[in-house]
Amino acid sequence: MAAQIDAMDRNILAQLQEDASQSLDEIARKTGSSKTPVWNRIKKLRAAGVIRQDTVVLDPEKLGLEACFFVLIRTSEHESDWQDKFLKALQARPEVLEAHRLAGDIDYILKVRVANARAYDEFYQALISEVRIFNVTALLSMEEIKSTTALPL
Repeated sequence: MAAQIDAMDRNILAQLQEDASQSLDEIARKTGSSKTPVWNRIKKLRAAGVIRQDTVVLDPEKLGLEACFFVLIRTSEHESDWQDKFLKALQARPEVLEAHRLAGDIDYILKVRVANARAYDEFYQALISEVRIFNVTALLSMEEIKSTTALPL
């Protein structure tokens, strides 16, 4: 269920998505408000779960994580025990940036960030040793054209 937010909330959220390190004074100035109402709205948005966390976005290539793989997984297992084991395996692997359960022919898609193909193979070997998987297809991203954490407001 979507939270009830108004235009001012959206404006504050847009400012935070652009640069969460801005001071309350800066956000208030840019949104045409004052510091206390902005702080109260941010607290309300956090309490409602609209703002999940504050973080920084790192450059993976500058950290030596140059390879981004999209991993398509098909499984013949659909029991809750298998799903629990699979979820735990994914959560334990820091290389997995995103994991989605899909409708259609592919059951799951993972976004995996590693240093190179050898590091991906190590990830792959570890994953299939932990959980039984019917079919895995890995797609190497040749170029990142767009990447953002900002949601459309």
